[in-house]
Amino acid sequence: GHGVMPSIVCSVEEILNMGYVIAREKVTSTFKIQNTSMLTLRYSMQLDSLSSTRDKDQQRIPSFIMSSLQRTEFVGTQNYNGLSVFSIFPTEGEIVAGKSQDFTVTFSPDHESLYYSDCLKVVLFGKEIAHVIRLKGAAREHPMFVEGGVPLDVPIESLAVTSPPSSQEALNGGNVLLLTLYYKTLQEPAKSILLVLEYIEGESPPVPARAELKVGSIQTAQFASKKSVEFSLESLPLLQQKGFTIEAVKGTLERGQVKCIGVSWVPPADFRVS
Repeated sequence: GHGVMPSIVCSVEEILNMGYVIAREKVTSTFKIQNTSMLTLRYSMQLDSLSSTRDKDQQRIPSFIMSSLQRTEFVGTQNYNGLSVFSIFPTEGEIVAGKSQDFTVTFSPDHESLYYSDCLKVVLFGKEIAHVIRLKGAAREHPMFVEGGVPLDVPIESLAVTSPPSSQEALNGGNVLLLTLYYKTLQEPAKSILLVLEYIEGESPPVPARAELKVGSIQTAQFASKKSVEFSLESLPLLQQKGFTIEAVKGTLERGQVKCIGVSWVPPADFRVS
């Protein structure tokens, strides 16, 4: 007889990021698995969030308060309604030798969170894990998102309410820029974003410290009447006084568009290194 090894090739390497979606809407993404072996493969698709040991796994101390920050499980925020935020179709079947199968992942969050995640395993013959894909997604209530900077929270939901430092406190720190962003149409403060800019003294000519923000508009049918969204950054005189320069202080974004905004910092003449 001949012993043969089952083998597959997946169009997604490690991470499938579903991007941003409006809460209570859904988005789909497809990927392909090809059977590169000489035998028919019987497969099943397993989500960690549906694992029978998930409750036991959740009793472990969260990685962000342990000395080792290496994560061993990747199930993040889940829906309040009890349904899995990610779903996969088909969930099981067979792939004939040399053929391929398309799979559809659906992301349907029911509340706002940046930390939706799950782990999808491709299991062959009910026992061999042939491929692992990390699923990620984010949901917002508003059709606009801003990302970048240092995380001010942890990727696990909590009932605690945290209040970020005020903009004035942050600016007094010199090289720390805390941006509190407002949506022009709603006038509701969004979460603060912390940018840390490190300037190296003594270089000639001086090289500004740089950081970057991304501002994006979510593709959605809910706000179909508005083709674009506007953004602006305020308190610019105070920022310039502290040595900060922002490349784009206002702009318009079409649906699905992402714009990068550069932020640079050079210590003002009266800046005290201490």
